[in-house]
Amino acid sequence: MNGVGVVAALEAEARTLGPVVRRRDGLSSLGDGALLAVSGMGGERAAIAARRLVDAGVSALMSFGLAGGLDPTLSVGTVVLPSAVISRDGARFLTSAGWREQLGHAIAKRRPVATGTLLTCAQPIGAVADKAAAFRETGAVAVDMESLGVAEVSAAHGLPFVAVRVIVDTAADVLPRAVLAASRGGQVNIRHLIGGLAAAPPDLVALIRLARRYRAATRSLAAVADVRVA
Repeated sequence: MNGVGVVAALEAEARTLGPVVRRRDGLSSLGDGALLAVSGMGGERAAIAARRLVDAGVSALMSFGLAGGLDPTLSVGTVVLPSAVISRDGARFLTSAGWREQLGHAIAKRRPVATGTLLTCAQPIGAVADKAAAFRETGAVAVDMESLGVAEVSAAHGLPFVAVRVIVDTAADVLPRAVLAASRGGQVNIRHLIGGLAAAPPDLVALIRLARRYRAATRSLAAVADVRVA
């Protein structure tokens, strides 16, 4: 066992990691011996999942999944390996430089890689103007909802930490209101999504575009999923 504990927010992200063996404690074993916890969306859920992995004996933590682009130069499918994870209230956690460099060298052979900082927010940033403001104010190249929670647990236990995030919506993409409304409670609620589209039919065009972005992003996740050296 290589000692890596992976936190993914959604089952769809976790599936790109390949076949798993479910354990009695609710965690899953990956093919290389790493452990996986599917947390649900949000920093608090991610932190809970990370603590479960620590309790199971992992010696390093990885936040794995999708992210929104804030840097206008980042395209869909770009893999972000941040040097630090930050919050709007000033929290800042560095990632493991050596581990990050190993990952970067391996992933760059398969997909474009970006560095910089990763912003974690409590809610998705959906509007183009809000993304631009976040980029201007924080300097972060991308945004997610979970990595800071994993980073906090890693720091509390003195464990190496990295985030591997793939851009799904760029700085120029608007997240449909129906998607934002359905993305509460830790998972995407399909019933709420359908209801939101019924109430705002114009969102359907943006949703179709986002679905194409999602397919491209998950292909990138799958392409780098077996690179977890620590």
